[in-house]
Amino acid sequence: MTDTRATVTSSPRRELTLRGIALGGVITLLFTAANVYLGLKVGLTFATSIPAAVISMAILRYLPGATILENNIVQTVASAAGTLAAIIFVLPGLVMIGWWQGFPYLLTAGVTATGGILGVMFSVPLRRALVVDSPLPYPEGRAAAEVLKIGAGSREGEEESARGLRVIVVNALVSAGFAVLAQTRLVVGEAALWFRTGAGATGISGGLSFALIGAGHLVGISVGLAMFAGVVIGWWIALPILTAMAPAALISGGTVEAWANGVFRNDVRFLGAGVIGIAAIWTLLKIIGPVAAGIRSSIAASRLARSGAAVALEERDLPFGIVVAGALAVLVPIAALLWSAISGGVLASSALPLIAGALVFILVAGLVIAAVCGYMAGLIGASNSPVSGIGILAILASSLLLVALFGRDQPAATTQALVAYALIVTGIVFGVATISNDNLQDLKTGQLVGATPWKQQVALVIGVVFGSLVIPPVLDLLNGTLGFAGAPGAGPNALPAPQAALISALAKGVLGGDLNWSMIGIGAGIGVAAIAADELLGRANVMRLPPLGVGLGIYLPMAVTLPVVVGAAVGWTYDRWAPRAPDPERAIRFGVLTATGMIVGESLWGVAFAGLVYATDSDAPLALVGAEFAPYALGGGTLVFAALVAGLYRYTRRAGV
Repeated sequence: MTDTRATVTSSPRRELTLRGIALGGVITLLFTAANVYLGLKVGLTFATSIPAAVISMAILRYLPGATILENNIVQTVASAAGTLAAIIFVLPGLVMIGWWQGFPYLLTAGVTATGGILGVMFSVPLRRALVVDSPLPYPEGRAAAEVLKIGAGSREGEEESARGLRVIVVNALVSAGFAVLAQTRLVVGEAALWFRTGAGATGISGGLSFALIGAGHLVGISVGLAMFAGVVIGWWIALPILTAMAPAALISGGTVEAWANGVFRNDVRFLGAGVIGIAAIWTLLKIIGPVAAGIRSSIAASRLARSGAAVALEERDLPFGIVVAGALAVLVPIAALLWSAISGGVLASSALPLIAGALVFILVAGLVIAAVCGYMAGLIGASNSPVSGIGILAILASSLLLVALFGRDQPAATTQALVAYALIVTGIVFGVATISNDNLQDLKTGQLVGATPWKQQVALVIGVVFGSLVIPPVLDLLNGTLGFAGAPGAGPNALPAPQAALISALAKGVLGGDLNWSMIGIGAGIGVAAIAADELLGRANVMRLPPLGVGLGIYLPMAVTLPVVVGAAVGWTYDRWAPRAPDPERAIRFGVLTATGMIVGESLWGVAFAGLVYATDSDAPLALVGAEFAPYALGGGTLVFAALVAGLYRYTRRAGV
């Protein structure tokens, strides 16, 4: 590592270039759109650093003067923008509650951009605390650095980066191809069986989705098993009990599937919310000490720099004065956005206390969340970091503050306006969470390749701006063509948007006084048990069982979680083979690229399909057969899917040796 870094830093420091920013912007268009679709469909997003680095290397190596530092800027821009797409865990809730009919461009982009820029500003002082003076592993940051080093090396390294790009492209084409085939109805996209269990009901459901298999590979076997435990608790224990307690849903003429899914939406998902909430609080308590110690170290380092001591390029952050001024300056457009959201409405007379309280909440909660999310990303990676749990805590906190100001006995119009306001404020705070979750991972990559921190931090702001410009039209396209489940006018292909549905339901429940506190309380108890089990496993040096993974397994649809569990098992099997490969580290990297290609291909097709639905005004524009072909589509599709997954991993094994 020392020799590589010395070579990098002794070369011309072509780093923050216009072509690098432009290339990062182009990649942003693809990956942000893919992440928006994937997040709305399954409640998961993927980290874009590694695929962005591979694509950047494959392109820039044909241009004169390209350096590892320039490649690092490209992946930094694309990574920040792709991560910001997680804002879709909150904003679609405004459509679901009927407050927005679409996504107003300036307001959507403004909420996204201001939260993201605050996330960059808040994470700058944490770089030394959590990156330089910390033993945190930053798995994705280190992996991205290794990918960049390959591209900056010898001719052999250049060939390897080209092979890595081919792995992504092949997997993406197969993934997208199967998704297209599913839209023809020649194969099914999801297989489900719902049945009675005594007086209750349950089922088994799984999607034939390459994106979910890839997501499972990336989250790993520990998270996969935790999600499976959540499936068992939520779908095969709680659901039969709760449906048995609400049999009228079936007697009234509905199907077993409608009965089971109705109870899931009304009860089981709040069980999962309780698990996620208590697990997130536990995580916060565990990291308060380390984060506080790291911040003290960062302040000491800043004082040393101000005293005139020489600071190497690799240690120069944005000046602290600029960071503070930038964070305070962002509060001005935030105040304007909040005013535009409530002006002319039922809350206009209370604008001053609402906006002042929101600004204080955003500052205080944002600073805490930046530290927490940065630490969690360093510990388990940005992809695995439970920012959705942070979003749940943020919406509960903001809603409870509004209850303290206004109470609960309000007219329906006022309650709806308060729910919308809570969602907008939470959207800004969530932008802080998602960006700080990603930024420190990128800054770790920069540290390992000898980048200039302040230039990376500027690139992060640019990435936030790019992502904020892309997200609103993609959301509008998906809303206008597919819609969101539970929203007015949603069609048969409506996207579940599970986190947005849950967060908006929590806001309505807190402000309306009818939140399902009993299920949340039981879920909190399950969360305590999950925490205890995880701690016991950790002390016994056995595989961990992340409590947040258990919560996700309970409140996400089973059609989403089971394929993720299968993908985690497939990835675990592949990683057990990798140490026997001639180059184990390369084999593992290529496995990550395989999973990434699967996600990118299906996700990009999802965006393209939304455009096709819009152009044809048909929910099934590619259907070639009718419902009578379904039994053949189920059996044949399952076999084809399994064969393609096996074939892609075999291809990756050959490419990675």
